[in-house]
Amino acid sequence: MKIGIIIHSHTGNTLSVGERLKEVLLVGGCNVQLERVLAVNEDPNNKASIQLKSIPDIAPYDFLVIGAPVRGFSQSPVIKAYLSQLPDIHGKKVACYVTQHFPKPWLGGTRAIKQMIYSIEEKGGIIAETGIINWTGKTRENQISELIEKLSRNLVSQP
Repeated sequence: MKIGIIIHSHTGNTLSVGERLKEVLLVGGCNVQLERVLAVNEDPNNKASIQLKSIPDIAPYDFLVIGAPVRGFSQSPVIKAYLSQLPDIHGKKVACYVTQHFPKPWLGGTRAIKQMIYSIEEKGGIIAETGIINWTGKTRENQISELIEKLSRNLVSQP
């Protein structure tokens, strides 16, 4: 199974979770690539239409992990633009996670995950797992470890 970890990260927090997941999956013998979604203008306060500079191709992957930060209590506009331009991914399993500044999931994380799920299911994807990492919360490391454990447990055992 070929796994694609597709990340949009502005500060590096979301990327660091993706990198940790990649390392665990590689040690477990998985074929995994981490790719970044980049916008022409990465300023999170940019109000203009999002133009993507880096658009990872999902075709080679059997399983996707999509990670992004929460922006304005919603999914990142960059990941929203990326997901909207994806081709049909009918039947492809997808896990998604968000990182957020605030310490409680209901302060944007829950809404962002729901928006990502909607975008993925609208393209025919099947949600396998989700996660919310509260970056300033006291349990951040536990949240990261739990997400990585959930994903790796399911993916490392796959052929």
